Amino acid sequence: KNDNTLKVIPVVILTTSAADSDRTTAYEDHANSYLVKPLDFENFKNMTEDLKLYWSLWNQPPNEEKGH
Repeated sequence: KNDNTLKVIPVVILTTSAADSDRTTAYEDHANSYLVKPLDFENFKNMTEDLKLYWSLWNQPPNEEKGH
């Protein structure tokens, strides 16, 4: 996230770790989202569908004209 041209690319951590320390580290390293994978496939599939909808339909990235 040090490169201004890449700052708008979301960083999503998808992991099996629910450890607070891992989540804290991810956000300190500028992750935009930290997701713990569900154990069963059906819930994992639902999570990925929700994630796709969030980033493609609901999220509003910074306005590029303002240099963000």
